[in-house]
Amino acid sequence: MTGNAVADFFLSLALALGAARILGALARRVGQPAVVGEICAGVLASPMVLTRAGADTVLPTTVKPLLGALANVGLATFMFLIGYEVDGTFLRHRRKATLGVATGSVVVPLAAGMALAVPLAHTYAPGSHTAFVLFVGVAMSVTAFPVLARILSDRGLSGHPVGALTLAAAAVGDLVAWICLAGVAAYAGAAGQWQLALLPVYLLVMFLVVRPLLAGLVERTRRDGPTTERLVPLLIVGLMLSCGATEWLGIHFIFGAFAFGAAMPRNTTGETRSQIMRHMEQAGHVLLPLYFVVAGTKVDLSAFDVTTLLALTAVIGVAVLSKAGGAYGGARLAGMPRSEALPAAVLMNTRGLTEIVIVAVALEMGLINQDFYSMMVVMAVVTTAMTGPLLKIFRVLPANPSVHLPDNPSVARSSTLSENTLQTG
Repeated sequence: MTGNAVADFFLSLALALGAARILGALARRVGQPAVVGEICAGVLASPMVLTRAGADTVLPTTVKPLLGALANVGLATFMFLIGYEVDGTFLRHRRKATLGVATGSVVVPLAAGMALAVPLAHTYAPGSHTAFVLFVGVAMSVTAFPVLARILSDRGLSGHPVGALTLAAAAVGDLVAWICLAGVAAYAGAAGQWQLALLPVYLLVMFLVVRPLLAGLVERTRRDGPTTERLVPLLIVGLMLSCGATEWLGIHFIFGAFAFGAAMPRNTTGETRSQIMRHMEQAGHVLLPLYFVVAGTKVDLSAFDVTTLLALTAVIGVAVLSKAGGAYGGARLAGMPRSEALPAAVLMNTRGLTEIVIVAVALEMGLINQDFYSMMVVMAVVTTAMTGPLLKIFRVLPANPSVHLPDNPSVARSSTLSENTLQTG
């Protein structure tokens, strides 16, 4: 660009955010989530499309770490909000069906992914084969809760019993996936890292010390008035400290952000809670799309040969069949009729931004190599993009459902959060 590092940074930031906004809007116009367009924006700026020299001109090497740092702040804020929304009340209605869909959509792809990873580990695992196998299983089991909420909202299905049920099942499944991924990250980083032994101490501090402090701060804010402007800077400081603590422990910062959000008090009044979320969402509105643009720049399919393409086909096939099959089987075993089990299976196959986050973390931690990262990103985009068209092709949702799900405040709040976050992309 200009040769001036500061000028290059601002120009690259403007270019990345502008491209994310434009392509995200185009993706939504054709019925796809914004994250699909944001990933494509990154791919268009990658060496695969522009050559190495062209990519360095658009996004100079000197500014990429700075863009990555800003993107991580947006991701940390997003993970805080996801943690803040987890309160368990989404299991209040149709518990058997929700747990059936969630269990089938996690257990079956987890096992299938691990089975697929065993022969692939020799080629695509740069480090521990065991960690690679465990990671692939976890990655296959993910459903993108936020993207699913957006798809349901766009099609007017948020209040449909099947839509609400799959949203709750996705919340349960993603919670399990994050816990499992934390275990894989801990296993992969355990060698030579004595700090990991302090993880139980960190969790105790979060929920025995930090949680009561946060409850006191929130209560004082509620008494002093409806504004949360003085509270939010303190929350951001706490969020950054929690992220730094988990990074030092040898676990990725996203788990610190999630834990800090989960430590937030749940008895907050609606007005105070909504104000906290609105203020915290502002950073994610701007910076989270940047994360997916940066993730897209790392995708490189130029070196793929026949063997790699066969592996990619296997990854996509196992991901789709195991996820949809597991969700359908779990739904049927839980007593759901075929007319509800089939759309639930289609919806649970959505992976989107959650999958992108997980595979990017795995690449940073050295659990997978560059080729396998590219495969998993392609799989995430394909499984996300196919959800909307499949719902239209099969017309599997009944127009006049016979079963109505009572209002669930937790699911409604989570859906609103996810839609607001994704709309900015």
